[in-house]
Amino acid sequence: MAVLLYYPMVNPPKEILHQALLYWDGIASVVPRAPEVYEAVLAPELAALRDRQLYTPVALWDDSLDPLAEPRHNPVFVRASSASSVLREELRRMAARPQPPCLPEPPDSFLYLSKVSNWLLEELVSLRLAVPDHREFRAVAVPKEVQTLIVGVLARELAGDAGLQEDAAFVPYTDSADAYRWSLQSPFSGGSLAWEMELGRLLPVPAPNTPTAQVLLFRERYADERLRLMRAVHRLLGDLRRDYEHPAEVFAQLRAELAQSVEDYRSAARSSRLAWVHRSVMVAVALAAAAGGSLLQPDIGWLLGTVGGYTLNVATREIRPLTKAKQGHDFSYLHRVQNGLA
Repeated sequence: MAVLLYYPMVNPPKEILHQALLYWDGIASVVPRAPEVYEAVLAPELAALRDRQLYTPVALWDDSLDPLAEPRHNPVFVRASSASSVLREELRRMAARPQPPCLPEPPDSFLYLSKVSNWLLEELVSLRLAVPDHREFRAVAVPKEVQTLIVGVLARELAGDAGLQEDAAFVPYTDSADAYRWSLQSPFSGGSLAWEMELGRLLPVPAPNTPTAQVLLFRERYADERLRLMRAVHRLLGDLRRDYEHPAEVFAQLRAELAQSVEDYRSAARSSRLAWVHRSVMVAVALAAAAGGSLLQPDIGWLLGTVGGYTLNVATREIRPLTKAKQGHDFSYLHRVQNGLA
């Protein structure tokens, strides 16, 4: 399947950790460049999962900042600098707040800018959101909120780069509505299109305070059921991306497989004697580049049908095209930890 890449913080909430262990090959998160720094903040539970090859730290290296080329207004370059345009807009909004972010003493967040145009450094310094740090070579100290913003804007690019480095598929996943918005936000209209779909009823998670050891036991005992469910869900999303003009037909073809996998998983969940809850899980699926026209205007919704007593809908929205086009599916998830589904 794929690895869930949690962002923008290092340690995910336990509920998202359990989601990753149940429905993905494992979990990753974006960590500081220096191992000694992220080791100090890494939760012991994640360190234990790393030893079992279920957790992968993804470092924010110099190359990770390559998509942040200087923003351009020329249409020829607007795609290449669209992430930068979003970042500049959000940085200026952040600096204009009545109480803008400030640096702690000593600073604990740094950006290494050796491979990035000076525009970002100049922007951060002029907005008083960064100061040179003489203890770190070619680095500036920034408030944690600034680093979080940058990780959010780059989340989809980071997932693609991590996949190339680790020879695996990484899918960005967050519990921050702001970070989700930053990762998809486009600085111009008429960008790429995506399906957006609520999947929470299909992917239950153990109730809060469930020990991770019990989740791992369920993962192993009911591996067939959970793998069948996620393969059916991913097949639905992938087919919706490819055959975007006929979403209802795609669902009709996969409905029986999806319904059976949902029922099998529910049966396994009942057998486990764990308590389960449903949380809101929104997925955005970038459509093929050719998608467009009157059929797929933003904010147009489609009723797909029902599965397991739950109605599935998709809606179209505009998203920012990736700076570097990549093969495979471009998925982004938003998990609302506090939002239960009845």
